Amino acid sequence: MSDQCHENSSSQLGGFLAGLLAGGLAGAGTMLLLAPQSGKKTRADIQQKGTEVRDQVVKSVNDASKQIRKKARQVSDDVQEQAGNLQQRGQDAIDEQRDHLGQTLKDMGKAVRS
Repeated sequence: MSDQCHENSSSQLGGFLAGLLAGGLAGAGTMLLLAPQSGKKTRADIQQKGTEVRDQVVKSVNDASKQIRKKARQVSDDVQEQAGNLQQRGQDAIDEQRDHLGQTLKDMGKAVRS
């Protein structure tokens, strides 16, 4: 996976979390401004809503972190597998060339003896 894909994923995650936080705060603020109640009750509601929004953001960040770690493990495993495949292909090509060279030398030896 390219660095650009990782940057896009990080950018999307940051945008999502910022939107989640802004939306939660805007909703809580609107509700509190439009609901007629005492200052003490309003402060308690603000504190409660702030705690709820914080908990939602923490949960979202934790979930996103788990997904990112899982994807990173998948990418790492894929890269290791591809590196192993490339190494094997390289070794196969070397073996093939060595066999070809050996056969060519044998043929040259036969030609010299003839």
